[in-house]
Amino acid sequence: MRLSLTLLGCLLVGLGCVGTGLAMAEEDQLAYAVVSEAPKDKAKVPAKVAIDGTVSDIKLLASETILGNLIWKKLEICHALKLEGQRAGDGFRVSSVRAIDASLLPMVLQGFAGDCLLKKALDVAPLVD
Repeated sequence: MRLSLTLLGCLLVGLGCVGTGLAMAEEDQLAYAVVSEAPKDKAKVPAKVAIDGTVSDIKLLASETILGNLIWKKLEICHALKLEGQRAGDGFRVSSVRAIDASLLPMVLQGFAGDCLLKKALDVAPLVD
C-alpha cells in the first residue's frame, strides 16, 4: 500500500513538473532587435537581439503570418523592432513584430543602432548626387 502511494505521489509530482515546463515553453518572450545585415532570406533575418538585457547575434525566424506582415516585407538593415516569440536553438521564432524608433530600444542596443544608422547614411549619401 505504501509503495503504491509513493509511486502515485512521484507520478503526480512528475506530471506537475512536465506541465509547468510545457506552460513555460509556450510563453512568449519580449525581445528587441536591430537588423544587422541586409536580409536576403526574409524567413531568416540576421539581427542583434536583446532578451532580458543580454545581446546576441541570432536569426529572426518568421512564420507564414509574419512573412505576410507589411513591416516584415519592408524590412531592411538598421530597422529597430519590438518582438514577441520564443527562443529556439537556431534563432528566435517571431510571433509578433512592431517597428519602433531606435530611441525606444533598450540601452544595450542603442549604440549598435546608432552606429548602424551612421554607416548606412555614409554608404547611401554618396549615391544621392
